[in-house]
Amino acid sequence: MKGTRSAIRYAKSLLDLAVEKNILDAVRNDMQILDTVIAENHELELMLKSPVVKADKKITVLKSLFGSFNELSTSFIELIAKNGRESILPAIASSFDKLYKEHKGLVDVIITSAVKLDDDTKKGILAKVQEAYQGELVVTEKINADLIGGFQVAVGDHLIDSTVSRRFRDLRQVLLN
Repeated sequence: MKGTRSAIRYAKSLLDLAVEKNILDAVRNDMQILDTVIAENHELELMLKSPVVKADKKITVLKSLFGSFNELSTSFIELIAKNGRESILPAIASSFDKLYKEHKGLVDVIITSAVKLDDDTKKGILAKVQEAYQGELVVTEKINADLIGGFQVAVGDHLIDSTVSRRFRDLRQVLLN
């Protein structure tokens, strides 16, 4: 993604300032709202990326939408727009959330299964994940009937696929080759 490195640098700077001013949670909340609003409003995203719309007009729109944010967040968004980097605001917000989770020691875990897992099974899975990862687990459960049976566990970029549909795909590959 274009601008990812600079988005990470901007997000890191914002995180450092928020930690220094002891307003990290407030800034995270602002970045989550910013990310959601831009993701849900395609016209806003297009306006931010448009080279035709002048920077002062973009700043006015951003201030009107996000003027109720924390002072640091508002100043940061304005600075980004003044520097002509407003098109990467969603990437900055996303990077900020990842850096926030690293800073707080939070580990996202997504468990996807064909049916709702019972508590003992879920506890067993989470115990194995906790052995491999340091930090507090933030668990999201999803149901996907296409898996037929079994479960998938996603932690960051790692995916453990122990589903029946995966076994069928593997068997099909063996038989076709």
